[in-house]
Amino acid sequence: MPGDILDNQGRGEASWQWPSIHREGRKFGAIAGVVALVAWLFLGPWVGWPLAVLTLCVLAFFRDPIRVTPQDDRFIVAPADGLVTLIGKVPPPRELTMDDGSGAAPLSSEPVTRISIFMSVFDVHINRTPIAGTVKRVIYIPGKFVNADLDKASEENERQHILVERSDGLRICFTQIAGLVARRIVPFVKPGDIIAAGQRVGLIRFGSRVDVYLPAGTEPKVLMGQKIVAGETILGEVASAPLIEGVAQ
Repeated sequence: MPGDILDNQGRGEASWQWPSIHREGRKFGAIAGVVALVAWLFLGPWVGWPLAVLTLCVLAFFRDPIRVTPQDDRFIVAPADGLVTLIGKVPPPRELTMDDGSGAAPLSSEPVTRISIFMSVFDVHINRTPIAGTVKRVIYIPGKFVNADLDKASEENERQHILVERSDGLRICFTQIAGLVARRIVPFVKPGDIIAAGQRVGLIRFGSRVDVYLPAGTEPKVLMGQKIVAGETILGEVASAPLIEGVAQ
């Protein structure tokens, strides 16, 4: 199925399949499995069983399911699985509003809409790019590990900014933020890489958050409290600003 074209008129073939385990997680699964086996052999099933379950949990955390990404230049897709916990107008990250000498033009410091997506340990943690384009900047910033649900996590926590620019000049910034449990941000891309919409760009280990900064004039098409899916859920439509209301039920 990867690479197949599917549409809303019934073209293509789709079927359920077990998600693969990303290569970043295979070593952790192998270590947990060996520990579980040794414990089972030397300490008995009452120790081995819980460790075997832990091994399955580790593998599940690093699952990497196939996603079907809408191919339309108007759409900005979600970079992460999780819950929309914050939506508001804020300036882009200050690290991206300054000239760093890389040749990439800095972002304007004017406030834009930021959508914060909180990933629990039960969510898929592979992150994807919201648009197609060229990676202009990847900026890693050491920091704290406070609760990723808090607004201040965007400024205080360990984080990594990724700036992607399309051929028509549209730019999207999104930020991977470590949380209380997360302790490692793993990038898959570097400046100069050309990426497709929905392509995998990194992961954050064990619970965290991703912030997306929409272009000026673009408002969210998602709601506070909505559960979204990386690479599939449409966060916004470029230059569109509808008011959308929802009901929790």
